Amino acid sequence: MKDSTQTETTLLEVKDLKKYYPVKGGLIEHTVANIKAVDGVDFSIKKGETLGLVGESGCGKSTIGKLIVSLEKPTAGSIIYKGQDLLEMSARQSRRIRTQLQMVFQDSYSSLNPRKHIYEILAIPMLYHGIATKNNVDWEVNRLLDLVGLPQNSKGRYPHEFSGGQRQRIGIAKALSLKPELIVCDEPVSALDVSIQAQILNLLRELQKELNLTCLFIGHGLGAVNYVSDRIAVMYLGKIVEIAKAKELFANPKHPYTRAICDAAPTLDPTDRKKEAIILPGEIGSNIAPPTGCRFHPRCKFAIRRCNQMEQILKPINSVSARLVACDVVLSQEGGSSFQEANPNGESSFQEAKPKGEISFQETKSKGGEVW
Repeated sequence: MKDSTQTETTLLEVKDLKKYYPVKGGLIEHTVANIKAVDGVDFSIKKGETLGLVGESGCGKSTIGKLIVSLEKPTAGSIIYKGQDLLEMSARQSRRIRTQLQMVFQDSYSSLNPRKHIYEILAIPMLYHGIATKNNVDWEVNRLLDLVGLPQNSKGRYPHEFSGGQRQRIGIAKALSLKPELIVCDEPVSALDVSIQAQILNLLRELQKELNLTCLFIGHGLGAVNYVSDRIAVMYLGKIVEIAKAKELFANPKHPYTRAICDAAPTLDPTDRKKEAIILPGEIGSNIAPPTGCRFHPRCKFAIRRCNQMEQILKPINSVSARLVACDVVLSQEGGSSFQEANPNGESSFQEAKPKGEISFQETKSKGGEVW
């Protein structure tokens, strides 16, 4: 995790990032719809920081990771790395920059070439990009194996000869071989045993501190994401709904969706569970035809009529906080004032929020948006 004395310099900034996948159909094949995997995402990562990215399957987390390392091409938006927009670079500039943005994949086996032994997997990229020469490449490979905790005599073995945890260490060594400044970790521990997960998470923390790495950590397990992250962004159906410091987010989640996933996290003591825990009804919406307004409102028991009419935008919860939430109900209560929602008769139907204390949502009916 980031040293508190480190300079707060923005390394990566994502602005209005979108990725749509066309759906083909018709007698004469043409695009009939688009899968909106990522639909207008904004966030930044400071140098030396780990930003966690969590959300349900299909919300677009992994797609964002692939867009950052140029494995996918965005439909729209900007990815600004060290002040330069990656999408406006020439092919030559892009090749030079891509070595500084690397990825650790979820499936450690399919990300490694089964026909090459570990020495080739690590050495060839370094030789190709000029990171190492024929004179020192052996030393560099040994250094990488030492960094990730593997014996040097494993260089001649193939990926299938290693366990899942060892293969993930090789995947991390492969990402580090080009000496990147930013690493995208796409659920790197989700396929591993619990005891091995802890080893890999500790390894990532040690490497970040030792090499001054910046990291985007994508995951499902809230405990793992909280353990390695400085800040956490919560994603739902292609959009980010909340960004906050890791400790703040877990201690006091603001957005209803964040509250729901925190309440769903397993606990060792069943008596610790909240009696008022939020249990989400239904399934995550469609990326092809997402709900209007707030995309979470069909599953939110706190939704009011305004929620299905106006898109929710990430905003600070107050003038002195860096915490961002995309929920007008939360923002109005945090700020101590109400927004006025006009019903067909021109009357206001939203009650003024409490100016102090914990958030107290007004539960609403599923239809009509009237406050109980």
